[in-house]
Amino acid sequence: MASLPRPLPGMLLPRSMSKRRAIAAINSSGQAGFLVRCGRHNIILIPSRESSSTSTRSVHYSSTQSSPSSNLTLSGVPSPSLLPNHQHHHQPQGAGMGPPKPAPLSVLPLVTVLRSWMTATISSSPFLLPPSLAIMSMLAHTTNPVLNPDSNPLLRALLKKTFYAQFCAGEQPAEVARTIKGLKDVGFEGVILGYAKEVVTPHGQEGTGSLPKHVAEETKVDMEEIDSWAQGTLMTVLLANRGDYVALKFTGAGVLALQCLRQGADPSPQLKKAIESICVLAQSRGVRLLFDAEQAAVQGGIDKWTVEFMERYNRTQPVVYGTYQAYLKSTPETLSQHLQEAKKKGFVLGVKLVRGAYLGSDPRQLIHDIKEDTDKAYDGIAEALLKRDWQVGPLKGEGQFPDVSMVVATHNRDSVVRAKRILQHESKTNDVAFAQLQGMADEVSCELVAFNQQEATEKQEKAKAYKYLVWGSTGECMKYLLRRAYENRDAVQRTVGSRDAMRAEVLRRLKSLFGLA
Repeated sequence: MASLPRPLPGMLLPRSMSKRRAIAAINSSGQAGFLVRCGRHNIILIPSRESSSTSTRSVHYSSTQSSPSSNLTLSGVPSPSLLPNHQHHHQPQGAGMGPPKPAPLSVLPLVTVLRSWMTATISSSPFLLPPSLAIMSMLAHTTNPVLNPDSNPLLRALLKKTFYAQFCAGEQPAEVARTIKGLKDVGFEGVILGYAKEVVTPHGQEGTGSLPKHVAEETKVDMEEIDSWAQGTLMTVLLANRGDYVALKFTGAGVLALQCLRQGADPSPQLKKAIESICVLAQSRGVRLLFDAEQAAVQGGIDKWTVEFMERYNRTQPVVYGTYQAYLKSTPETLSQHLQEAKKKGFVLGVKLVRGAYLGSDPRQLIHDIKEDTDKAYDGIAEALLKRDWQVGPLKGEGQFPDVSMVVATHNRDSVVRAKRILQHESKTNDVAFAQLQGMADEVSCELVAFNQQEATEKQEKAKAYKYLVWGSTGECMKYLLRRAYENRDAVQRTVGSRDAMRAEVLRRLKSLFGLA
């Protein structure tokens, strides 16, 4: 029997060649391939040797514009124009490329896409955003029951179907569970869940006073505030599933907690007991805790508490994570110190890396002078942690790099693409998650989901995508929604990108109805 020809990438074989002979031809090439029938021909597709060491497919992003929702392309398969004329002369257009991949945003329900388009349109409009912010600020701080969504059913219904549904998980446990299940059904790895209710401190008692001589002398009001915060956080841990995260703010525990943080003191006995109970429950349920960063005035105290609880609960598996804001000039030094402490004391350092959320309230001299410096700091820190290499980025240290578990929390597409590439090809830190806020940068989140579903191979680490959202009554969530509105205002370019991405997805779906997509 004559030997079978060595197939070339995209080689056309006669239809008369049997499947067995075609497979034999593939095997004889020494490369994996697959057979596609097209008209009268059998086509063997084999990845190019240049990409044989990596996945033959990849997700391509644009760093300056919102990518259309159909921006997935196939790499590693030769273009038909590169084939010899006698091979592709009879090849129908599009043959050899396989069925088109679904657009990343196609996983979202139409109502979600339309609501996101509406929200991004308002947030990116210089005419619509200012009055919207004024109305939301009034609703968030009102004492008038008519303007309180929890006591005004008409107002509640309006907000519940729009802004609340865009950013929040639900008011009751059953509703929260449905929202989480819906996100996981779409393809998200899990959620970061927070409790929206905030402790309202009396005017003039925002933590500026001195601590009692004996913090054990917690007042009845202090204990009620701590207990309310602890019960809400414990319920949040119970609502989360194994592998999910729960975000919490220490300042939500009230005035005494705020005073302790401002003065760098240990948590009061009641508060320490509450934090310990939260950590124990999270550890038993396989849930991880993200201790949020806050204003610079209290961040030193938060860092102190965070490292202490990491040392206690991160011995074998990460339970507690600190939040590090790349826009602060001091962050590389702070993180380097925490890494050295983790190595010395033998615990896993949990790192949630963000750009920073208090640009309007933190002292300006503490923050990088220009956005490009913040971007450079963020990407450099992320690379050093992913590669576990002291020589990369702005971190400083010697010897063996400690164990790190990381959450890459950003809406910046460039940073996501960069971190995902390192994770796939160069990372020594496998415990990595990517996170964006629910209702924001959905085009970035869905591209991660699409990558995991369509591109990642068994040998590659998935880019696990999470969505951050809060739960609580509509009234309780108003301050959270107001912060999201201000965040969109401060990130106009990204908001415009989200608006354009949602508009492109709506147009794609309309075209598909008429067979034009």
